[in-house]
Amino acid sequence: MLKSQSGYMTSSVALLCTVLWCSAAVAQTQADKDSTSGFQEPQDVEFIAKHDQTPQRYVLLLPSKFDDKQSHDLLIALHGHGSDRWQFVQQARPECSELRRIAADKQMIFVSPDYRAKTSWMGPAAEADLLQILESLRGKYRLRHIIISGGSMGGTSALAFAALHPDQVRGVVALNGTANMIDYEMFQDAIQASYGGTKQEKPDVYRSRSAEFFPDRFTMPVAVTTGGQDTLVPPDSVLRLVEQLKKQNRPVLSIHRPTGGHDTNAEDTSAALNFVLDSLSSKPAPNN
Repeated sequence: MLKSQSGYMTSSVALLCTVLWCSAAVAQTQADKDSTSGFQEPQDVEFIAKHDQTPQRYVLLLPSKFDDKQSHDLLIALHGHGSDRWQFVQQARPECSELRRIAADKQMIFVSPDYRAKTSWMGPAAEADLLQILESLRGKYRLRHIIISGGSMGGTSALAFAALHPDQVRGVVALNGTANMIDYEMFQDAIQASYGGTKQEKPDVYRSRSAEFFPDRFTMPVAVTTGGQDTLVPPDSVLRLVEQLKKQNRPVLSIHRPTGGHDTNAEDTSAALNFVLDSLSSKPAPNN
């Protein structure tokens, strides 16, 4: 493993992605019931999107010892392609379970939005929904640091949202994402539907969601994980972003496994989130 600090076509490939990251319609198991240990009962919240007046949803987990008189950190968890808001709330895969475990241990508020599930890629509607969710949460709770995270499409979307709205988040955890939507070639039908057109028709939409073009906006702590053998979401653009952030002496953690694929193990997920939390521990809470 290379670890530095200065800081997910063909039909067979699509099927592999489904196995790796997409939700399956399965019966509720005991593992699902235990998935929210350390939190209160999940709240499935519906709201009417200002963007287009459609009903949208997110899952809210309040820590078991939630105190509305105290400030809490907020962890936003963005699901992968083909999944929905329940992926990071219920699934036992390490990327999901480790983020929940640490959030519960740290008494963080945990939010997992649909953000236009199931094939969002942080298009304009998803972006507007997340801004609306954050506005609502700031009005209801005393929020300290807001960290955005996700895996695969969610990792890509975490980087994209931070590039679009660096003032909205204080930390980024991107697991197996891409930082360049112009070069990215997979899932183009879904991305075009989300972005409102092709790369040629909507170049600004694709570029604005390509984090590697905006390293100056990443002044917050950033942690990324990548796999050298990941063919679903190749690591190259994220690694280039990391190098730019290092040159600017930004707080960045890159965990790259040369033989790794399109997944992140528990150890690396934990290291990524804890790096961001530790980096923020000495910073004053912003006025949210």
